[in-house]
Amino acid sequence: MPREIAKNIFWVGMHLENDPFQCHPYFIKNGNESILIDPGSMLEFDETVKKVKSIIDIGSIKYIILHHQDPDLAAAVPAIEKLIDREDLQIVTHSRMSVLIKHYLVTSSYYEIDKHDNKLQTSSGLELKFLTTPYCHSPGAFVSYEPQTKTLFSGDIFGGIEESWEFYADESYFDKAKQFHQEYMPSKDIFNYALKKIEALDMNLIAPQHGSIIKREYISGLICDMKDLDCGLYIEDKYNRELLDTIDELQIKEKTIAERDRQLFAQSKRAEIGEMIGNIAHQWRQPLAIMNTVVAIMDEKNSVNVLGKEEVSEKLHKMQEHISYMSDTIEDFLNYYRPEKDKIMFNISQAILKSLDIVSFNISHDSNVKVHLDLDESLQAYGLKNEFVQVIVTILSNIRDVIVQNILKNKTIYISLIKLDNMIILNIIDDCGGIEKANLSKIFDPYFTTKHQSMGTGLGLYIARMIIEDNMGAKISAHNIKNGAKFTIEMKNEK
Repeated sequence: MPREIAKNIFWVGMHLENDPFQCHPYFIKNGNESILIDPGSMLEFDETVKKVKSIIDIGSIKYIILHHQDPDLAAAVPAIEKLIDREDLQIVTHSRMSVLIKHYLVTSSYYEIDKHDNKLQTSSGLELKFLTTPYCHSPGAFVSYEPQTKTLFSGDIFGGIEESWEFYADESYFDKAKQFHQEYMPSKDIFNYALKKIEALDMNLIAPQHGSIIKREYISGLICDMKDLDCGLYIEDKYNRELLDTIDELQIKEKTIAERDRQLFAQSKRAEIGEMIGNIAHQWRQPLAIMNTVVAIMDEKNSVNVLGKEEVSEKLHKMQEHISYMSDTIEDFLNYYRPEKDKIMFNISQAILKSLDIVSFNISHDSNVKVHLDLDESLQAYGLKNEFVQVIVTILSNIRDVIVQNILKNKTIYISLIKLDNMIILNIIDDCGGIEKANLSKIFDPYFTTKHQSMGTGLGLYIARMIIEDNMGAKISAHNIKNGAKFTIEMKNEK
C-alpha cells in the first residue's frame, strides 16, 4: 500500500531486496492535476502504478517531475506516459536535462523550471518551488519544495546507501548518507552551495530519491554534519577546479542580482517621496488658495472698518475646516508610505477603498470617470497591507495617466473581488483602449515606461510584481480585452 508521509503526499515505491540503492517515487494527490515525482525504472513500474491507482485514477496525473536524467529515476516514464494518456501531460525538469531525457523516447511536452521562475502553480492553488542545485550530481539538478506541508523532495541530495533499509531515518542516518555523498557529490564547495539554499527553507520532512525519509528533528543536525564532508573523492583535479569556477560565477551573479534589486528599491523609494510631496501639494493647493482669498478679503474689509464680528467667526471656522482637511491629508499619506515590518491578515476590500481614496484626487471628481465596485467584503489576504495598497495605487495611477494624456471622456473602471474555489481573484478593468501589443510583455520589466521621463521611472509595475509574487506568494498579470485592459491578481484564500 502507498504510505502517506504528509497531507496528500504519498510514497509509492517498493523495497528492493538486497539493493543498497532504494529508489523512491512520490505522489502528490491534487485532483486532475496530480503530480508524480521521480517515478523510477521498470524495476518498480508495476508496484508504483498499482500504488498510484489505489489513491486516484492514474489519468489524473498532469505533471511528472524529474530531478535528474539517470535511468533509476526516469527510465519508466515512457511506459507511464502511455497509461496516463493525456495530451496535456508535462515533464517538469530543467532545460539542461530535457535534452537528455528525450532519449528515453519521452513524448510529452516539457515544463522547464528555469523558464518559469523556478515555480509551478496549478489551477487549484497548489504551488511547488524549485531550487537549483547545479552538479549535485547533475548540471541541471534541482530540488522541489511544497510550502503547505513544508516537504522537500531532494532528489539525490540526502540520499543514503543502506543494506538494511529503514523507511524513516534515525539519529544514525548520517553514517548511511556519508558514503553516497562523498562518491556522488563533485566537491565540498559545490555541495555546500546547494546545502546553503536548502538550509534556508522551513522543512518538516525531506523525501530523497534514495535512502530514508528524514523528519524535522533530524534535519538541522544532518545538514550540519554534511557541510563538513569531503566530496568529489573520485573527480580529477582539473574538472573539480572547473566546477568550482562555475559555482563562483553563480555566486557572483546572485550578488549582482541582489545588489540590482536593492538599488531598484532605493530608487523606487526616492520616487515615492517625490510622488508623495507632489500628491500632498495637489491636495493642499485648493484649500491654500481658498484660505489666501479669505485672508485677503478680511484684510481688505478690515482696512475700511467693515469687517464684522460674526463674519470673522464664520471665516475663521471655514479656515479651521480647511486646516483640519490638510492635516488629515498629511496623516493619510504618511500612513500609506510608512513601511511595515510584519505581515498580517488584512481585509482586501478595505485596502482597495484606501487605494481609491489616495488616487481619487487625480482620477477626477467630475463625471468623466466612474468607478464600479463589486467586492466580497469578507475576503482577507496575508501580507503587508501598505505594500498591497501601493500595488493597487500603481495600477489605478497608470489608468489615470492614460485618461489624462489622451484626454479621454466618459471612462469607467471596474473593480471586482471574488472567491473562486480556494483562490481570491481581484480584477481591475478599464475601457481606455488597452495596452499596445508590443508593450504588453514588457510592462512588468524594470525601467520600462511609455511615459515621458518627467512622469515615470518605469519601476511602478516592476515593484508591484515583486510585492505580489515575492512578498505575498500570489500572481499578477495583465491582458488586453475589448476596448481596454485587465489587470488580475490571484491570491490564495488564507481563511
